[in-house]
Amino acid sequence: MKVLAGNSNRPLAEAIAAYLSVPLTKASVRRFSDMEVFVEIHENVRGEDVFVIQSTSYPANDHLMELLVCIDALKRASARRITAVIPYFGYARQDRKPGPRTPISAKLVANLITAAGANRVLTLDLHAGQIQGFFDLPTDNLMAGPVLTADIKQQLPGDHLMVVSPDVGGVVRARNIAKRLDADLAIVDKRRERAGVSEVMNIIGDVEGRRCILVDDIVDSAGTLCNAAEALKKHGAKSVFAYVTHGVLSGGAVARVTASELEGLVITDSILATEAVRLARNIRQVSIAPLIGEAMRRISEESSVSSLFD
Repeated sequence: MKVLAGNSNRPLAEAIAAYLSVPLTKASVRRFSDMEVFVEIHENVRGEDVFVIQSTSYPANDHLMELLVCIDALKRASARRITAVIPYFGYARQDRKPGPRTPISAKLVANLITAAGANRVLTLDLHAGQIQGFFDLPTDNLMAGPVLTADIKQQLPGDHLMVVSPDVGGVVRARNIAKRLDADLAIVDKRRERAGVSEVMNIIGDVEGRRCILVDDIVDSAGTLCNAAEALKKHGAKSVFAYVTHGVLSGGAVARVTASELEGLVITDSILATEAVRLARNIRQVSIAPLIGEAMRRISEESSVSSLFD
């Protein structure tokens, strides 16, 4: 197998390569003066099983284009199989038509990756499970649950844990974490008045005196998490932590988290951390490199990926 890295998250790609004991494939992924993407692979990949690691995080369009051009370069270099490894799948929140005359951009991106020449896709905690069906390719959607659960057990041992879903849509994800921790489950019922603004209404479940753990797949503006943490504290929660797979943390999100009731926010390294994230007192990253690396090894060896989560 060969591992090719784009520019979106080089440290994660290097960590995955180290886990696999496979050097990163020598390649140039750069820009022309007008910002066109240019890719040149400096090794023979003919007949090889190649994995391209690239999160389509900010700037999403640039990183998506890098991924597509990398796939095309590998296809034209006669790689036997090309797997797009996308730890964070951008555009995943545009998975349906919320109103008239709006796009389903997640499907469009799936079509682009397929047309570029990918043979399969490996991703992590898609915002909506049905996005797997947008691909006419084998698609593995890994779960960060085991990694987050292991960190919770290490950092928050003891009783009185309560796993909390910040909205109704995330109940299945939160229930899976609660089951692994043998903890109770609560739900935050909120009403979103407009995009990017959330208003917490009430808490479903008794959180008084409990150590609450908010679980979600994406934290962007962090408004939902911070409002949920405030509501949980008002309802008597002893402490509030948050575990989220993808730390988008755009705009003033880091400052919002730092000033909130959250004692800690734990995110994975699916997205390269900004300087603000690295310096924040209550934000910490855990690595998903071993999880993705093991899934890549199993795909290459044609063995079971689902057994990782048994």
